[in-house]
Amino acid sequence: MNNLIILSTQAVPEGRVFGLDGQTLIQIGVQLLNGIILAIVLTYVLYKPVKSFLDKRTNSIEADIEHAERMSKEADATISEYNKKIEDIEEERLKLLDESRAQADEERKEVLKRAQVEADDIKSAALLRISADRARMEEEMRLQSIEMANLMASQYLSEQMDDEAQSEYFEKMLSRMEETSWSK
Repeated sequence: MNNLIILSTQAVPEGRVFGLDGQTLIQIGVQLLNGIILAIVLTYVLYKPVKSFLDKRTNSIEADIEHAERMSKEADATISEYNKKIEDIEEERLKLLDESRAQADEERKEVLKRAQVEADDIKSAALLRISADRARMEEEMRLQSIEMANLMASQYLSEQMDDEAQSEYFEKMLSRMEETSWSK
């Protein structure tokens, strides 16, 4: 490596960093010309395929963006549709709840009405039984009173009256008692 540095420093004239002579200028000009020709040739040869590739890629990206936007709009429409359906279902649920409450209220009223009718029937039957029992008890009391009065009268009369007077008095009292009303 040292040899290479020594050789390159010997070829350069003194006082200059590198030798800028005619040969170097011609080489620089040729390289510049080669670069320009290469750029022109590559432009004609590669420009159309690269431009076509980039156009296809741009179109593909734009198509993907449009597809994504379309899918986003469809998703928004579907979400909106589902939200509408959820609102409709919620309204239907509230409507059914109200109908169920109203129906339950009507059934409750009907059950209460039937219970009231049954209670009234039971009360009427009980009052009839009580009335019948009262009438029976009054009749029994009347009959027992008649028997008791009969017994008392017969005892009193047997002590105080003779048989014929007793009989008349007994018949008279018995007919009076039968005519008397025992109801209140």
